[in-house]
Amino acid sequence: MSDAPQVYTGGCQCGAVRFRVTRLGRPSICHCRMCQKAFGGFFGPLATAHNATWTRGTPKWFQSSNAARRAFCGDCGTPLAYETRFGLELAIGAFDDPAAAAPEIQVNLADKLPFFDGLTALPVRAEANDEWAAFLAGIHSHQHPDHDTADWPPKEDRP
Repeated sequence: MSDAPQVYTGGCQCGAVRFRVTRLGRPSICHCRMCQKAFGGFFGPLATAHNATWTRGTPKWFQSSNAARRAFCGDCGTPLAYETRFGLELAIGAFDDPAAAAPEIQVNLADKLPFFDGLTALPVRAEANDEWAAFLAGIHSHQHPDHDTADWPPKEDRP
């Protein structure tokens, strides 16, 4: 039986910025308008990170209010973190295993979009056609894999 702490890693889409953390607090989704804009989505998924370290590169920061700043990759734009005097929170979608930080609470409901609760009831488009299948088959991802790498991008992808 190991006493080693659980290690959570993650980073941006292009691999320029990576992080590591072993002590996570309560994961949440924040409905405030600043999180909506920072993530370009309906909410901001965040997990408190008590001892996070940047293991590759350093993020750029935007002072989004007098009380908070937000980290993002300066190369690809991936949202990475939110920081206040209370500490750092990491973007759940930036984790290599986002399921390890499943949200446990919703906050700032005053800005919650009115259609949010009905999203899971939307119809699912299941039909596929040959053109779409060919499009998907032709995709070669340049996204960093969901694990740490010695360096990035791979030598064969470098100019």
